[in-house]
Amino acid sequence: MTKKIKVLIVDDSAMVRKVLTRELSKAPEIEVVGTAPDPYIGRDKIVFLEPDVLLLDIEMPKMDGLTFLEKLMRYYPMPVIIVSSLAKEGCEVALRALELGAVEVMAKPGAAYTVQDLSEQLIEKIKAASQIKRFERVLPKRESSATKPIVTKTFFKTTNKIVAIGASTGGAEAIKQVLIGLSVEIPPVLIVQHMPEHFTKAFAECLNSLCKFEVKEAEDGEIVSPDKVLIAPGNRHMVLKRSGAQYRVEVKNGPLVYHQRPSVEVLFTSVAQSVGPNAVGVILTGMGKDGATGLLEMKNAGAFTIAQDEESSIVYGMPKEAATIGAVHRIASLDQIAKILIENA
Repeated sequence: MTKKIKVLIVDDSAMVRKVLTRELSKAPEIEVVGTAPDPYIGRDKIVFLEPDVLLLDIEMPKMDGLTFLEKLMRYYPMPVIIVSSLAKEGCEVALRALELGAVEVMAKPGAAYTVQDLSEQLIEKIKAASQIKRFERVLPKRESSATKPIVTKTFFKTTNKIVAIGASTGGAEAIKQVLIGLSVEIPPVLIVQHMPEHFTKAFAECLNSLCKFEVKEAEDGEIVSPDKVLIAPGNRHMVLKRSGAQYRVEVKNGPLVYHQRPSVEVLFTSVAQSVGPNAVGVILTGMGKDGATGLLEMKNAGAFTIAQDEESSIVYGMPKEAATIGAVHRIASLDQIAKILIENA
């Protein structure tokens, strides 16, 4: 019998605890072993119940989730998924949670996400989180958003290609590392990272402060151009369209694809159809199959394709699936991907 994934929920809302317990209990692979209304009770239950994955709210009485997360990662590292209301003003806090070691951030049900959408995505993210084998015991250093890193001025050979990047669990840090490794005069870059609504805007702004080129959340109808990185908005798919001699992105609603919206598959397929051989596709760390078939379509259309290797992936799901179906020209460690992009874009 397969061992179930043990989940502990820490949230001050009794209704949220009830809804999450009910929805997660529908998944045969998951067992909610307990709930807690605040971090102090949560701390005791972690020690006693030894959950595989912790679901944590940010705004709670007695101790906020961010403070608790920092202490937890220092003394008892484990996979943590933030499940929060994620109002616009709270997105910076959510970004900090990722820096402190949280593996995912999810938005509670509301105007953007139904309970069904949340439960479907959350179940997949819990499965991904439970597969993470390693956790850093030392907290990562926080980079100043006011200071951009010094980057060696290495130019791309051409700027007439389009780069498409897809990622999920662990992808926020992976994308940051790839972009920081790039230099000036980059070709257009389109990114899908599985993130909630509003959070992608804060993520883009953070990256923009660290890079020598523009990074922003994509807007519907926006022109794709060199020295600009567009990130798909949370809860919206992003599609590349040819518009005469130019390319534009279409930001739209639509059903979840591989349990995701935005979906890497949707972006990669549109790039294969619109750009063909004048594209480079990159699939990074993440659970599941989202983007694998789309990357194969890109490769078959003549694009150069790259997948992150198992050793450097937080979760070797999406890159593994892409490699298994023959969608990848090159498998590389995260610290080499920027260099390979520069050589092939």
